[in-house]
Amino acid sequence: MKAGLPNNLGWPSLMGPGALVDANLNPFRKARRLQELVFELARDLTRDYPSQPGCEVPAHVLFPQLGRIVERYLRERVHPIPPAALIDVFLPPYYGWVIERLAGAIRPDPSEGEAPEVPRYESSRGPISTADVDFWSSRDVREVVRSHVNLVVADTKRWEQSAAYAIDTHPRVAAFVKNAGLGLAIPYLENGEAHDYVPDFVIRLAGEPPAHLILETKGFDPLADVKAEAAARWVKAVNADRRHGRWEYAVARKPEEVALRIASACRGS
Repeated sequence: MKAGLPNNLGWPSLMGPGALVDANLNPFRKARRLQELVFELARDLTRDYPSQPGCEVPAHVLFPQLGRIVERYLRERVHPIPPAALIDVFLPPYYGWVIERLAGAIRPDPSEGEAPEVPRYESSRGPISTADVDFWSSRDVREVVRSHVNLVVADTKRWEQSAAYAIDTHPRVAAFVKNAGLGLAIPYLENGEAHDYVPDFVIRLAGEPPAHLILETKGFDPLADVKAEAAARWVKAVNADRRHGRWEYAVARKPEEVALRIASACRGS
């Protein structure tokens, strides 16, 4: 590259005194070592992981375990495409992506006697209830029977109306609610930022013991896999807590899949 000095016309030009200089990452790559990267990643993970509920492992025991996980992840999962190099993971946004991916994937192992992951409850409010749903909307609405909220607000022209009808008329549904104004949100990380995933429906299934199905009815969503992974983690943690019955999560991409997802949840799959 060359200093971006303007020419007589006011435009940046490569013509002028001085040699062209190639700007690259070679000096950075020579100054950093891969083992240093492993150490820093393991250090940052060790700093955050003990804050999770139920984690009783001291930091000096966690650090070498996380170091081995980081080393294996970089070796087996990170495949730089030339001219990029593995050491470039030190740079943003890649460093944050690795932290995000590993922090979301590392779980306790109950089969080894570790305590399972359990939910973090908001201390500032109690359990949410359909009795608290009260809001104004200019969107199209549909009347429903098996819901404490008498109207379903449709966010689409047709899809959610069809899904609500399929849920409302299914014989294995005891009650349901459209998750609008209810406040049920599942946290997830994307590009280092915290977001809330708000699934479409919460369904209480008929029968004992109590069971609930969180049903997503979206079509194409570029973050579908990220949200599904967060929802699966949420469901697993709530089920491990054992205070709220059994929970399931499912995605229906077509109206005809709604009944299939409900039937599958009733079987406890």
